[in-house]
Amino acid sequence: QVQLVESGGGLVQAGGSLRLSCAASGSIFSINVMGWYRQAPGKQREFVATIRQGGTTTYADSVSGRFTISRDNGKNTVYMQMNRLKPEDTDVCYCNSGSSAVLTTGGPYWGKGTQVTVSS
Repeated sequence: QVQLVESGGGLVQAGGSLRLSCAASGSIFSINVMGWYRQAPGKQREFVATIRQGGTTTYADSVSGRFTISRDNGKNTVYMQMNRLKPEDTDVCYCNSGSSAVLTTGGPYWGKGTQVTVSS
């Protein structure tokens, strides 16, 4: 099993920035794709960004140009730099990983989430 622990969420004003971190532990050999999904109040969980072992990234249209995903393979950690945050970015962000992933569903491993709140 793989355990994922997110950190870095918080309260920020519109236009501000946050940097999320997700540290993986356990049976990390199966990790190829790592990424972030988010769920706003009353909404379904949605894809945000993923990054593969070799560094290939994919972003949702809603965050492209504002968010940047990266990973430190030596630390088994994935990051998401979130810039120019908007109130509609208010959500719980979930770290995700797996050997492969479909963007709409993600891989089999999930963190418990970290709250991001953006005020107007």
